[in-house]
Amino acid sequence: MPEDQLSRYTIRSHGAKVARIHMHDWLILLLLVIIDAILNVIEPFHRFVGEGMMTDLRYPLKDNTIPFWAVPIIAILLPIAIILVYYFIRKDVYDFHHAILGLLFSVLITAVITDAIKDGVGRPRPDFFWRCFPDGKGVFDPVTRNVRCTGDKGVIKEGHKSFPSGHTSWSFAGLGFLAWYLSGKIKAFDRRGHVAKLCIVFFPLLVAAMIAVSRVDDYWHHWQDVFTGGLIGLTIASFCYLQFFPPPYDIDGWGPHAYFRMLAESNVVQTSSSNDDNFYAQHAGVQIVSVSIPPQHEGDNARVNRWDSNPMSDGSQNARVH
Repeated sequence: MPEDQLSRYTIRSHGAKVARIHMHDWLILLLLVIIDAILNVIEPFHRFVGEGMMTDLRYPLKDNTIPFWAVPIIAILLPIAIILVYYFIRKDVYDFHHAILGLLFSVLITAVITDAIKDGVGRPRPDFFWRCFPDGKGVFDPVTRNVRCTGDKGVIKEGHKSFPSGHTSWSFAGLGFLAWYLSGKIKAFDRRGHVAKLCIVFFPLLVAAMIAVSRVDDYWHHWQDVFTGGLIGLTIASFCYLQFFPPPYDIDGWGPHAYFRMLAESNVVQTSSSNDDNFYAQHAGVQIVSVSIPPQHEGDNARVNRWDSNPMSDGSQNARVH
């Protein structure tokens, strides 16, 4: 369906209806938030870290180049701002609602998967030695040679959450969804060869990739951590986008599935109503014509000579009896 046929369905006119239909989806989002909060509270698995393993875990303990609070701004608020701008242009609450819902599902499902794996694997970060022994003096079990950390418990707890990278998975989830969204809106795959459109699509992915690189540069993650985190985030983002929108290369790739389904249902109702009106009009016409037929009695030599084309005219005008 051509995009220029898009009607105006605003938050004021259709927002409550759309939100009510997807109320259970919003409740599931709330459940995901609770689950992720629990996963961040519980203690991760403390993997065995022997004295001989410390050689690869003695990288310096640095601050984050991209702080934790900045990730939701980049991966969630930035895409929401772009989605909101498109809403003000097109006034399509179906697109706005489903884009926000898909974005939040993408990020929260990714967060739950990432944090669950973090807690289950318990891989030490590259800077684990300085988290475990902030004074630089290693203490190990005399038999197993496992570490006996003397540092802050909260810092040590974070030291066992290297795999996969949460910064990376969140970034690729939110910005990956944004890349899908932009590719549909600008019709990046319309087979006209506009490479500039691809630059717009790839830019959010480049930002996510640079966030991933910063995690290795800060010695908070191994390269395997960021690679897996990016793969998880981008995969979930793809599934969530295609749940609500057609593929960008589709002729209707610019709009959500729900909008076209709503149009189809409206056309069915209008067609049914039109057919009913025609049926009642024809039925009424038949009744009127039947009333206009003059009665025939036995012995009469009456003969219908002509009928007027107007069924509402008087019976004396509809037929002449000779």
